[in-house]
Amino acid sequence: MTSTTATTTRSSFSRVWMITGASRGIGARIAEAALAQGDAVVATSRSAASVEQRLGAHDALLPLALDVTDEAQAQAAVQRVVRAQALFDRCSTAR
Repeated sequence: MTSTTATTTRSSFSRVWMITGASRGIGARIAEAALAQGDAVVATSRSAASVEQRLGAHDALLPLALDVTDEAQAQAAVQRVVRAQALFDRCSTAR
């Protein structure tokens, strides 16, 4: 995997990411990188337990069960995040 570095101006607040497919592959790698740089992550997969197993326990991690092909689950996940008062700076979908 190739690494690139970008220079950005950041506020004192962490960004919050919502990442689907976060239990494996590209989604997991994006979540790991976001957590490593101090950002908060809403990490979804068909099983919240699989997200926790892959990413471990983090104060900045909100694992959610979500099948992106199920509209009702998607709406419920968004409502859960809104209730948690999360703000989105980045969104990523991995399959």
